[in-house]
Amino acid sequence: MRFQTPLIPATLLRRYNRFLADIRLEDGQVVTAHCPNPGSMMGLKEPGLRIWVEPNDDPRKKLNYGWRLVELPGGHWAGIDTSLPNRVVLEALRAGAIPELAAYAQITPEVTYGQNSRVDFLASGPGLPNAYVEVKNVTLRRQGDWAEFPDSVTARGAKHLAELSRMAAGGHRAVMLYLLQRSDCARLKIAGDLDPAYAGAFNAARAAGVEMLCYGTRIGPDAVEIGHAVPVDPTTQI
Repeated sequence: MRFQTPLIPATLLRRYNRFLADIRLEDGQVVTAHCPNPGSMMGLKEPGLRIWVEPNDDPRKKLNYGWRLVELPGGHWAGIDTSLPNRVVLEALRAGAIPELAAYAQITPEVTYGQNSRVDFLASGPGLPNAYVEVKNVTLRRQGDWAEFPDSVTARGAKHLAELSRMAAGGHRAVMLYLLQRSDCARLKIAGDLDPAYAGAFNAARAAGVEMLCYGTRIGPDAVEIGHAVPVDPTTQI
């Protein structure tokens, strides 16, 4: 998924009110940028971080800059835009770039299912069971090369796992796909200390037959694209 407009560097001054961040551009100008991430952004919102933002001149938008990336030590990157994972995964699914789902010819976004829910993608094809695919954005890293999800309590995330469990029980394929939007991690585990209820839902979903996948990303100022598969720790603690 290529950025529509070339990103430019800036310095983060503060992130506040969930969707707003004050930044300093390289010319010294201080402006407010849209922060497209309502989560806790643990470890990615400290003042002084070098970030990358996307300029826009759309008169319909109140802010002229959108925050997209955080530059990390060692030449690594993190993508903070929670709207990107579904676009990256859709592009990858249609290109057959996710081997576990490459056999499906039809990919339909935002399909109503379960108990008043919508799944991110329904994959279908002749002679194949429908595959219900939910996507989650992963950006938390606290120790070593471990990525963790979630970074805060997510009742909605636990609900999605319960819905997928019901699909699996009904004979469908149910897939929880975690997209790792940072390049300094090599494996994923569930942060049971941050959200015990989600960890419990994860364990129940795995036992019910929900497939747990994680894919990394290739990240840079030009694009965020699907990367290689990342192992998911099967020993989630609550």
